[in-house]
Amino acid sequence: MARETGSARHTESGLPIEPVYGPDALGDWDAAEKLGEPGAYPYTRGVYPSMYTGRPWTMRQYAGFGTAKESNARYKQLIENGTMGLSVAFDLPTQMGHDSDAPIASGEVGKVGVVIDSIEDMRVLFDGIPLDKVSTSMTINAPGALLLLLYQLVGEEQGVDPAKLTGTIQNDVLKEYIARGTYIFPPKPSLRLIADIFKYCKAEIPKWNTISISGYHMAEAGASPAQEIAFTLADGIEYVRTAVAAGMDVDDFAPRLSFFFVARTTILEEVAKFRAARRIWARVMKEEFGAKNPKSMMLRFHTQTAGVQLTAQQPEVNLVRVAVQGLAAVLGGTQSLHTNSFDEAIALPTDKSARLALRTQQVLAYETDVTATVDPFAGSYVVEKMTDDVEAAAVELMGRVEDLGGAVAAIEHGFQKNEIERSAYRIAQETDSGERVVVGVNRFQLDEEELYEPHRVDPAIEAQQAERLKKLRAERDQAAVDAALADLKKAAEGTDNVLYPMRTALKARATVGEVCNTLREVWGAYVPTDAF
Repeated sequence: MARETGSARHTESGLPIEPVYGPDALGDWDAAEKLGEPGAYPYTRGVYPSMYTGRPWTMRQYAGFGTAKESNARYKQLIENGTMGLSVAFDLPTQMGHDSDAPIASGEVGKVGVVIDSIEDMRVLFDGIPLDKVSTSMTINAPGALLLLLYQLVGEEQGVDPAKLTGTIQNDVLKEYIARGTYIFPPKPSLRLIADIFKYCKAEIPKWNTISISGYHMAEAGASPAQEIAFTLADGIEYVRTAVAAGMDVDDFAPRLSFFFVARTTILEEVAKFRAARRIWARVMKEEFGAKNPKSMMLRFHTQTAGVQLTAQQPEVNLVRVAVQGLAAVLGGTQSLHTNSFDEAIALPTDKSARLALRTQQVLAYETDVTATVDPFAGSYVVEKMTDDVEAAAVELMGRVEDLGGAVAAIEHGFQKNEIERSAYRIAQETDSGERVVVGVNRFQLDEEELYEPHRVDPAIEAQQAERLKKLRAERDQAAVDAALADLKKAAEGTDNVLYPMRTALKARATVGEVCNTLREVWGAYVPTDAF
């Protein structure tokens, strides 16, 4: 563990640790010029000069299950245990824009996240949590605008000025067509909705991160590190082009863009991946889009440890995997981190496993010396070469996306999906053959696994939510809801920003499903094709 002596940090041997190291420490001035400084273009060494030497990354825990009341209790426990930011998981019907009493939602209510049907659920979810003092990330894409507006409305009910709200909505629908599948509308209106969100937040919620462009789910589907950053940055370019085409100046919205990546157990390549991604994005924003504000060129990102690498066999071993993955994210310069719970390959995390996941981050931050200096691997022969190699591979893939006409056109050709599937197949073959070792799965197995009692969601939640919806519809001012939804439909048919009538409808207690169905009437629903 790194020890503090006054204001200086020292190793266990009592040797000083400098806040920043560079090639000049070894007399290598050519390398110093190439690497640059932390917090300076092209941000290879990190987006801030001091990185974690001033304060650690934001520690988030991804949580949400069952009802809003149950999730609220979990959030309060996480805050009490030292979580610095909340990260909300929503159930599948909410992610797909359906109410809990819709036939299509049967059997899925509250299963993979918290159920949010209306503003009443959102009130319960954040009851007793001051929204001006907590940063909240919401993993929501196609209906991201709705959940953001509900969050704003609940904040206003608490007396919080929207200008003080901080957090992120994932809002990255393009990767849904590539790897995850929780899309609602076709790509063109989906991009229009994202541009409306950018404009709305600039005017109404200026500190909010309007999008978290995600490579995580591509990695979970099997993407290699080079594919992960290539396809994620290509999606980011598409979003920037959409906003610029809608009349926005790049420096008006680009500083609020953020990214979301995975951290695998392969530490060296993961560190190289993060460094390469920062360098590519800085160059694109400066050279292609003419960004002038340095914040527009900074690739700020959240990291989640690799759920796909967790195993149901010998689940306690996942504690070790998560610690290694978290270390890779920190050494790579992440701005915030979620560490998975060791039992997530089996079921929803228990209170104890969620606490252990948070404690893993706290050990990294306070018991190691990785926060004592910026970009510890800078100048490492292997990491610098791997950074160059990952960058070159990603740039080549991004060029192939451009040759097809950009991210949306490439999606329509099935390019990203096919590339990721090839990578996933290769990984599966290597695992099956034993060439790729997975501890407890294809080597070092136990003859008999210990029984593990997972956390389970009460199936009665679905009936409870249906009853809540019935009561809400009976008590609300239906004429006000109908009028607001009619205004929303008119805006969707035209060019007005849809978030303003959407906010009015949600405040009048329109449900998530009703708002999304109104937009489906105008924009249609996306139906994937395999005819590639």
